[in-house]
Amino acid sequence: MELNNEDDDRATPRSVLGRRLRRLREAADLSQRALADRVGYPHTYLSRVERGEQLPSEALAETLDTHFATDGLLAELLSMAQDAAIPDYGRAVVEGESKAARIQVFGSSLIPGLLQTEDYAHALFRESLPGESEERINERVATRMRRKRVFEKEQVPYYWAIMDEAALKRPIGGTACMGVQLRHVLKAVESSQVAVQVLPFTQGEHPMLGGSLSLLTLHNGATIGYVESFFSGESVDSPQKVLELTHMFDIARSKALPERESLDLIRGYLRKYGDEDDS
Repeated sequence: MELNNEDDDRATPRSVLGRRLRRLREAADLSQRALADRVGYPHTYLSRVERGEQLPSEALAETLDTHFATDGLLAELLSMAQDAAIPDYGRAVVEGESKAARIQVFGSSLIPGLLQTEDYAHALFRESLPGESEERINERVATRMRRKRVFEKEQVPYYWAIMDEAALKRPIGGTACMGVQLRHVLKAVESSQVAVQVLPFTQGEHPMLGGSLSLLTLHNGATIGYVESFFSGESVDSPQKVLELTHMFDIARSKALPERESLDLIRGYLRKYGDEDDS
């Protein structure tokens, strides 16, 4: 979902952030090395940020805002730049997550995005974006991790995830990475606002093989659907189409294991990855 490529020939939040940082530094009569010494970050890192080649981390943006007393300006530009990295077809859904009262997702081969660890997401981006710089991959991971803030809201949305057993079987990032990922899922379901079910291989075919589905129910009762496959996706708000997607989700839910049995299956895979890691 976080796979946009920005056009370097036009003004973007990334380039605006870099230019604003350079102007703040020059107005303070500081060289990049001098600023680096004051904020405790490498001057080469600051140079890449100023040139728009790399986004700052949230920690760096906050440190710079504090140093220049810019009242969160750079952190806000960073947030805008991260949002701009999300393709147009997925932006409405990502925005909807922050407003949703209930989030229902189905993943046919991967752990759903809001449940992913940094290492798991990094492994996915590294493999799916050959040739992408490590800095850009890290930015995409940071954007995905930022979406998890929905779980820190005062009114946390109810999150219901159904995943195909294939998401547990495939060792994304290696066995150690998967072990941490599955422990993260088991930790997440300790919250009363999070539920996870697994659709087992024994159920055979189901209506959402090869794709993923998100259903976001807003506080006013309206529902937005989102269907994604590889590098394309579709945001759906037509009541008829949303009804069809909801029906598909209900079929997947009816085929999935109850939550207790689903968690037992996840623990079984976790033990398997632990054994492989120890061997």
